[in-house]
Amino acid sequence: MGLRRVLLLGEGNFSFSAALCGAQGTHVVATCYESEEEAAGAAGAARSIRRLRDSGAEVLFSVDCTRLGEHFLPGKREFHRIYFNFPHCGRKAGVVKNRQLLARFFHSCTEVLAQEGEIHVALCNGQGGTPVDQPRREWHNSWQIVAVAAGAGFILSHVHPFKAETIEGYKCTGYRSQDKSFCVEGALNHVFTRSTAPLCFTPLSCKTQLGGQKVSFQVPQVLVDKINRGFLEENSSHPVRTIKEKLSAGLSQVFPLQNSSSCLPLLHQGHPGGVCHSNIFWITLSPGEAPSTEKMSQDLADTVLFSHFGQDTDKNVQEGCPGPQQFYLRPSLLPHAQAIIKKRAFSPGTIEVLSGPVFRKCRITPHSMPVFHEMLIVLVVSRGTESSCIQMLVENINTTLNSLHQGVSGVKPTISLQEATSFVTELNDFAAFEWQLGEIQHFLCVGTDPDPSGSCVGVIRTAPDEFKSHELVVVSFSLNLDLLAMLLCGISDWRMLWTSDRRFLRQFPGGELRLFKPFSLYPPSYVHDVSFWLPDGEGFDEVAFHTLARRVSGEMVVSIQLKDNFQQAGTGRRSLCYRVTFQSCDRALGGRGAAEMQLRLREEVQQHLGVTLR
Repeated sequence: MGLRRVLLLGEGNFSFSAALCGAQGTHVVATCYESEEEAAGAAGAARSIRRLRDSGAEVLFSVDCTRLGEHFLPGKREFHRIYFNFPHCGRKAGVVKNRQLLARFFHSCTEVLAQEGEIHVALCNGQGGTPVDQPRREWHNSWQIVAVAAGAGFILSHVHPFKAETIEGYKCTGYRSQDKSFCVEGALNHVFTRSTAPLCFTPLSCKTQLGGQKVSFQVPQVLVDKINRGFLEENSSHPVRTIKEKLSAGLSQVFPLQNSSSCLPLLHQGHPGGVCHSNIFWITLSPGEAPSTEKMSQDLADTVLFSHFGQDTDKNVQEGCPGPQQFYLRPSLLPHAQAIIKKRAFSPGTIEVLSGPVFRKCRITPHSMPVFHEMLIVLVVSRGTESSCIQMLVENINTTLNSLHQGVSGVKPTISLQEATSFVTELNDFAAFEWQLGEIQHFLCVGTDPDPSGSCVGVIRTAPDEFKSHELVVVSFSLNLDLLAMLLCGISDWRMLWTSDRRFLRQFPGGELRLFKPFSLYPPSYVHDVSFWLPDGEGFDEVAFHTLARRVSGEMVVSIQLKDNFQQAGTGRRSLCYRVTFQSCDRALGGRGAAEMQLRLREEVQQHLGVTLR
């Protein structure tokens, strides 16, 4: 790496700059807002300026931190670090003016900061408005530094104490624009970095194998950044691949194992019977590319062992589901497993492993995913031995997870079996959707709480092997690899698994699992309400509303809560009011950006869901 360029702004007596100068490989540019004559009048300033110049540093005066592009020519920019200690508009300026100063400062930094540079802003205790401030001021009475920086495209990546006593010769000055010191006890240094650019949802066409031929289709906008990411491919270091490979390796030590995940088509055709229509991503193929129904029937079995696929077709047609020539993104790998079982002869005790992304429309929660990586483990066993085989598989999975946990020190995700009896209405979205696919014998839950709500990471099904002999039983384990990765690596938000920010995968070199360290701290949230009248006599598809919010915001809606359900007397008209919270986990989101998303959401809700805005 070449010479590191460091810019210091708003220096009072230049004592902080003087303490930094002379470091090997670093070029210091120290500046202040005052003229040279005014600055030299501060106590000790002349001595610090002389030391800076003697060490080869640049000292500049009358530099406005909100107009940095005007002070540095293009060839003199690209600062690797920018310091702004205890910024203040001067005298008795209030929080609003100081927020405005910071906003203009951050926007100015975009012109002179290196791509992977850092901005260090030191603030007195309580000013920043983050949870690290102790005591913490009320939000409206703070400088709201994280939200202000987000408006310019920066995220808070570190916060640590500003230890003035460790900086040789440093003396704070500038209290109320005077040559007086002020209290820096409890002060914090806030380190900001550039956020990745906002997602650009340009239309995307995708190719897949279907009915013996390649077809292309338009990817739903909400999935544009998630399709074909290759997290399970051989050269991937993503945590979901590491977990999948380790689980497979563990299983292969106990059972003969076959892997059939290479060319599974993304699309299914017809009706996913038993599955709620609003949970499916329906797809229209590009013109002239639909395979023949006869060819499709040869490649995808109509009979499905573990699910209700293929049932209730007449009912689905009556309820307005798409016809048999419609296609949808696979919500499960079960049909592929059943097709493989129908074609091949399996010896009892042989394991078939399928894995890949599956797609399901769902409500917005921290653990509800419109796409995740499913690992499907299928085992054909002799009748009467299924219980012991299930127990053996669970123990094998736990052994693998325990070995992974030892190197991570995150949550120890011990899997336990929970009977699928009375918990159907209390399940998380993953488990609830699995129930739609067919009867479940056991839930695979983390911990020992008998309520699997929020803790279900997989399900177990058993069924007679109808394609060979009723003396054999097919056992299937469906695991959500994304939930396991979140638990093992301490990732609190599923969206982080799909980030395009390289700082995520850098934490897992060579696929090694580690405890995840967030690179965007205390992201600001913005709350907006939307209320509307429903069409007369019609219900409301809440999943469609959540999916629309995902698409409009680019997955920056973190919560949607029903706040009011009102029915007008006399007319019977019904009105709903939802509280929508916008927050990003990995990129900058400012207040203006959230407000623009809210306006688009209102427009789209009225246009696509047939409601009337209030």
